[in-house]
Amino acid sequence: MNKIIEKQQLSDEVFRLKIEAALIARECLPGQFIILQVAEDGERIPLTIADSDQKEGTITLIFQTVGKTTHLLAELHERDDILNLVGPLGKPTHVEKVGTVVCVGGGIGVAPLYPIARAMKIIGNKLVVIIGARNKDLIILEDEMKLIADEIIICTDDGSYGRKALVTAPLKEACEEREKPDLVIAIGPPVMMKFCAETTRPYKVPTVVSLNTIMIDGTGMCGGCRVIVGGETRFVCVDGPEFDGHLVDFNNMMQRLGSYKKREDKDHEQCHLEIAAKKKANG
Repeated sequence: MNKIIEKQQLSDEVFRLKIEAALIARECLPGQFIILQVAEDGERIPLTIADSDQKEGTITLIFQTVGKTTHLLAELHERDDILNLVGPLGKPTHVEKVGTVVCVGGGIGVAPLYPIARAMKIIGNKLVVIIGARNKDLIILEDEMKLIADEIIICTDDGSYGRKALVTAPLKEACEEREKPDLVIAIGPPVMMKFCAETTRPYKVPTVVSLNTIMIDGTGMCGGCRVIVGGETRFVCVDGPEFDGHLVDFNNMMQRLGSYKKREDKDHEQCHLEIAAKKKANG
């Protein structure tokens, strides 16, 4: 079991947990993830490692409550144990000095983007960070990104903070500059990553995306995380999670992810009802 050392609520449905996991903290690299299980009879879900500390022997997870397991995870407290946690999994980000790197994060995707952006900056790249969310309350890790970025751009759908624009707007502007980016890394909802890749395609700017698909075992055995990349089947858990965004079949991936949307929405609603009932019962 792995003990929760710190818990912080970043917004209504976004939480940060610092967890004891010395072996994972020692081995993990930017871009890798873990799979955890909260209940004995519960599902296994993947979460990207948002940060790690080898000296403390801890890893940090940032997640949004979207289904039953993430709601159960959010109900845990400091000093509670997570039943099962395995990692690091997946291939780490290829970090090298290329020149100018634009990191684009949408919503909760800013969490896995942070260690990658930091690694790109440490190695000597110029770092531009674009953060997008539906509204101001959903912007996360802005202060952390400001400490490492040469330039940071905030976009909100409703204009409540930063620019009223989608992240693709400043991304396109960057691609149109005389010195266009040498690399773009986009992490967020599938549709956001799809359109980031389509934005950079005409300018032939290399674009990496990190995929978060349905995952069960994390070893490539179950096939639940399969995606089509360059016309070939790949498994996110062992071949990814990062792929060339210009080669990913996003439509196929989104169709597969949508297969369980009705069930996910039902579980999400049920969890909120149960939480409300507990609060009422406790006065």
